[in-house]
Amino acid sequence: MKNYELLTIFKPSLDSEELDKAVDKISSDVKSAKGEVSSVDKMGRKKLAYDLQGYRDGFFTNMVVSLPADAIVEFKRNLKLNDNVLRFMFMETAKNAQKV
Repeated sequence: MKNYELLTIFKPSLDSEELDKAVDKISSDVKSAKGEVSSVDKMGRKKLAYDLQGYRDGFFTNMVVSLPADAIVEFKRNLKLNDNVLRFMFMETAKNAQKV
């Protein structure tokens, strides 16, 4: 399994409970794909550089996950189908990345 970083922007109309449920839903999708979530960082509500689906701001979260290679396509598909997600960026973390 490889490690991935998932940056997600959720709709700003969600309250804190709905946001927690949306993050938990993504975590359960990872676990159902035989992966694991290493960390979840809720970065809060931030202003966007441009409008996304009519919204000017959104809730940002950053997750570090491990997934098997055959589950990535289905996981990304589920993220695209999630109505609460405005945008996401899913990338592989480098093995030799240095923390500053």
